[in-house]
Amino acid sequence: MDTMTDDLYRDITEFAHDTPSWFQHLAEVWTELGLLLFGVLFIVAWWRARRGDPRALAVAVLAPLATAVAYVCSELAKSAIDEERPCRAVSGALRPLVECPPHGDWSFPSNHSTIAGAAAIGLALAWPRIAALTVPMAVLMAFSRVFVGVHYPHDVAVGLVFGAVIVFLLVRIMTRPVARVTLAMRGSSTGIVTWFAGPGPGRGRGRGRAHVPAPAPAPAPAPTQQPPLYDPAAYDPPTMTIRRDDTQRPR
Repeated sequence: MDTMTDDLYRDITEFAHDTPSWFQHLAEVWTELGLLLFGVLFIVAWWRARRGDPRALAVAVLAPLATAVAYVCSELAKSAIDEERPCRAVSGALRPLVECPPHGDWSFPSNHSTIAGAAAIGLALAWPRIAALTVPMAVLMAFSRVFVGVHYPHDVAVGLVFGAVIVFLLVRIMTRPVARVTLAMRGSSTGIVTWFAGPGPGRGRGRGRAHVPAPAPAPAPAPTQQPPLYDPAAYDPPTMTIRRDDTQRPR
């Protein structure tokens, strides 16, 4: 019995076959190239955060790790649900643009879409300015999996949401403890550790040593008050002499 998602799958694959061959090839490439591009953006986000706040670096490091966790969860779900690929299960559908995955490589949820949704949100948390790029990238990658004929629409929709939710929760939960680890790594004397975690804003340039401000100059000593050698009131005008008081003489 056909379902609404079967009909939508047929409509999308028929549209794919009506597009020019160069566009079909572009969709085939994008399903894999998008993953590589997300990987490059992860590296750039980490590099940008190395000299920033420890929490920012923690998010940049957690984003790809949480994306990997989302992929593992998606793979476990696929193994438990065992949904056949639409390129074999939907009757009357046109052939897919790429080779249909073998039996046992199940359809629900889409691993590509899970990774795309997770990477898009992880990068948006680590580098908010590129959210306008990563989110459309993820949606296009998910759509391309239906376009080439290897997934149902609900496979990719659930995959996007599934990956995004997992990454969002993991990053929010783990940011504080990972930031503490990052701060400790920045104080390490091991070169590779400080290279990965970054010197942080408190480190100087050059060899990466901590910047120690020059000590302030010591204040000049206050002049000592010498006791008077005589009492001005002891001056005797008639004799023009001073009556000295030996008790006031310095010793």
